[in-house]
Amino acid sequence: MTTNQQNGKTTHTIVVKLGTSVLTGGSLALDRAHMVELARQCAELKKLGHSVVIVSSGAIAAGREHLGYPALPNAISSKQLLAAVGQSQLIEAWERLFSIYGIKIGQMLLTRADLEDRERFLNARDMIHALVEHDIVPIVNENDAVATNEIKVGDNDNLSALVGILCGADKLLLLTDQKGLFTADPRKDPNAELIKEVKTIDDTLRKIAGDSGTTLGTGGMATKLQAADIARRAGMEVIIAAGRAPNVIFDALSETPQGTRFLPLEESLENRKTWILAGPASSGDITIDDGAVRALEEKGSSLLAKGVVRVAGEFARGEVVRVLDTAGNMMARGIVAYSSLELAKIAGQHSKMIYDILGYDHGSEVIHRDNMVIIQE
Repeated sequence: MTTNQQNGKTTHTIVVKLGTSVLTGGSLALDRAHMVELARQCAELKKLGHSVVIVSSGAIAAGREHLGYPALPNAISSKQLLAAVGQSQLIEAWERLFSIYGIKIGQMLLTRADLEDRERFLNARDMIHALVEHDIVPIVNENDAVATNEIKVGDNDNLSALVGILCGADKLLLLTDQKGLFTADPRKDPNAELIKEVKTIDDTLRKIAGDSGTTLGTGGMATKLQAADIARRAGMEVIIAAGRAPNVIFDALSETPQGTRFLPLEESLENRKTWILAGPASSGDITIDDGAVRALEEKGSSLLAKGVVRVAGEFARGEVVRVLDTAGNMMARGIVAYSSLELAKIAGQHSKMIYDILGYDHGSEVIHRDNMVIIQE
């Protein structure tokens, strides 16, 4: 983590994710008056020695505004066109607003491909660290102008969690048009109550999470819950709060922040495992028996071929796969030591039989414990 001491004070790195609804106020144009207020709060944090990284939505909305709200076909190319025009407008707006406070900004455009490849992941990490170390505020967005479905992260909530991992953030602030996560949909249930603190993300909480209710953005509450789960496993505290509440960014550092606060897991993942968790999309699935599940969860064991009961999908050695129990629940992700074809042949077999079956072996473990992230709590 990047928590450090500066002049006797503890400083933090904070990732602030700003949704389209926050930047437009529900209108069709960027609300620059509110954007300058957000920039002011970030400037106040920087005065105290904290580092700020912004994940900013709004490129498509900015492009639509700049072009005079044209009637375009409902096609991916139309969104890419708007993003290509709007990204420059968005970054120009941020540059003007932060310059009021004497703050320089730097633009980072990412796709999932930048995070899946280990070398590109490390390059992106080095770049964002360089910006922060030189007192520059990174403004990050997904590169919608070139991203295809295959390489898109898909929403800026999950992108912000990945950015938090890149910069080793201490806090992730997800700002939206809702006050936080409620016990029910507050737009439909007047008795819905704000959930102030979350220690465990379970199926009950996932069922509570619903859509954001806005047509401008791509991320609802469900994606924020996914992002919170990724971030807290990497040791970040996560806060979901209303982006138009007074001093919401500054209050994220207080003991009683606005919105819903998600506590980080006590044992955060080391750097390699955060990449396994957040970077590559899974290439396939490995289903394991109950004995193997217990060995992984209770004993911290590696996954052996004997515990594998089924292999799905096509993957090569060294790719990331999901590990499922017999009920189909994902309980781990990991880098596999054998391809899907090889694993299908050795599934259920003792490790000492691998050489006899394949004529070679890559070790006794299908997935070594050091290359695995347990998902279930």
